[in-house]
Amino acid sequence: MPWTQVSYQYDGSFAGFLTCVFESYVNHEEPVEFRLPDDPCCSLYPLRAVASDRDHARRVYRSLSAKFGGAGQKLVARGFLTCLPDRELWLWRLIQKGYRQGAAVTRDLTDPVVDKVNKAVYHLEHEAHLYTGFVRFSDLEGVLVGEIEPKNRVLPLLRPHFCDRYPQERFVLHDRTHREALVHQPGRWAILPAQDFQMGPAGETELAYRRLWRSFYDTIAIEGRYNPKCRMTHMPKRYWGTMTEFQNDDGNARQGLPSETKTRPRP
Repeated sequence: MPWTQVSYQYDGSFAGFLTCVFESYVNHEEPVEFRLPDDPCCSLYPLRAVASDRDHARRVYRSLSAKFGGAGQKLVARGFLTCLPDRELWLWRLIQKGYRQGAAVTRDLTDPVVDKVNKAVYHLEHEAHLYTGFVRFSDLEGVLVGEIEPKNRVLPLLRPHFCDRYPQERFVLHDRTHREALVHQPGRWAILPAQDFQMGPAGETELAYRRLWRSFYDTIAIEGRYNPKCRMTHMPKRYWGTMTEFQNDDGNARQGLPSETKTRPRP
């Protein structure tokens, strides 16, 4: 039976994507594009809205492990967190290969689909690793609050690190890019949508700690070791916008300070 080419519209969640995979096999449909409800573009293919079904999503997720192992299941799950363009199409192609070829498909790095998803997941994991050192929290009325601007959806990967590191703390880590936040209190955590998140003003104690941290950062500057290329290799510039040592008390970037121009980073 030939497969019909269609355009799927879903809610953007991982469960919604897995539901689309379920529908494609049940109805012999080949998705040529995945769209969100607010996507204004028109499609040249029949558009079909797919509502998330958690039972169907669980069936597909379990089948990933059964068909091509835990490594393949993890690759699909993490691939969905990446900023890979058309990631749903690449993941659907990967799932197709996994169903046909089994667990060996994840080891075939010469395959363009596997290679594409692997590289995207590596970028995701590398970015999450860097953020374990580059996140800066502020104490705002007893709650630790931090913000990041990642390219990928790194909060699920950062969650184990920070929840284990601060098990007795209440903290919020806001992802500006994807408008979601990791919220933690002792014994509980959740990743929630955060459309209009505002950190709020810092108190005098927090401002004093920020000044102390910036003073330390400036003091360890060694002008004789000025090497901006090396510095930005260890601390890429795109992370600076949310780091305390690069900001004034008003949150704006600092200008002309030793720590901004002549220090090898020591985060």
